Amino acid sequence: MTNAASLPGQPRGGVLSGPATARAVNVLAPNPSAMTLDGTNTWIVSEPDSALAVVIDPGPLDDVHLRRVVATAERAGKRIALTLLTHGHPDHAEGAGRFAELTRAPVRALDPALRLGDEGLAAGDVIRTGGLELRVVPAPGHTADSLCFHLPADRAVLTGDTVLGRGTTVVAHPDGRRGDDLDSLRRLRSLTVDDGVSTVLPGHGSVLEDAQGAVEFYLAHRAHRLAQVETAVEDGCRTAAAVVAQVYADVDRSLWPAAELSVRAQLEYLREHGLI
Repeated sequence: MTNAASLPGQPRGGVLSGPATARAVNVLAPNPSAMTLDGTNTWIVSEPDSALAVVIDPGPLDDVHLRRVVATAERAGKRIALTLLTHGHPDHAEGAGRFAELTRAPVRALDPALRLGDEGLAAGDVIRTGGLELRVVPAPGHTADSLCFHLPADRAVLTGDTVLGRGTTVVAHPDGRRGDDLDSLRRLRSLTVDDGVSTVLPGHGSVLEDAQGAVEFYLAHRAHRLAQVETAVEDGCRTAAAVVAQVYADVDRSLWPAAELSVRAQLEYLREHGLI
C-alpha cells in the first residue's frame, strides 16, 4: 500500500474486528505494520443457521491466531469446512498449511502451489458450503493471483488486498500490473452498480459500508497517480526511484519501496498506452 492513512475523499471504515455482517466475522491477526495496517483480516463466513463455515485468508503462520480462528468458529457452533485464499502473500496465506492441520479442511486458491486438496479456484466459480454461496471474482492487479469473493446474501464483497479499509494498496510489479488492477476495480464497480454490493470486507483495515464510493475513490486515485507519474517523467525523472521521490514526497519513506513497485507498474502502463 502507498498510504496507511485515510485519504481525502476516501470513505471511512466502521467495524475492525468481530461481526461485520449477518454472515461474516473478522478475526484480526496480530501482525500490524505499515503494510498490513492493523493486521490481516481473517474472515469466517457462514449461514447463520448452518454448522459449517468457510474461512478466507487464515493469515500469517501464528499458531495463537490460527487457534483463535478455530475457537471463534467453534463458539458459534460451527466447524470450518473450507479455506479460501484471496492471494498468496504470506500475511494472508502463510498459515494455510498449519490451519489445514488444525481444521482438516481443504485449501482452495487460484495458484496451484497454494492448494491443499483436489480443487482450486477459477473466475466464475460458485462456492456452496452449508447453504452459503460465494462467487469467485477475478481481481489481478495487486498480484497476478488475486481474487475477490462476492457474498450476495449480505450484498458484500471480500476484497483481500484489492481494496483496503483505508489507504491504497500496492501493485506489486512485475507480478502485479496496473492495467489488470484498473480492470479489476471496474469489475468491482460493476458489482456495486449491477449486483447491489454495498459493503467491502477488506483484507486489511475496517469494513467499508459504501462499496461504490470506495471503488470510485480507488479509480480516481489511480488516475491521479498516473497523471502525476506522467508529469514526473515530463519533468525529467528518469528512474522509478526519482519518480517516487517526486510523486510520493508526502508519503512516509518507509513505504517508498512499496511505492516504487507501484511506480514501475505505472510506468509500464503509460508506455504500453503510448503516453510516455
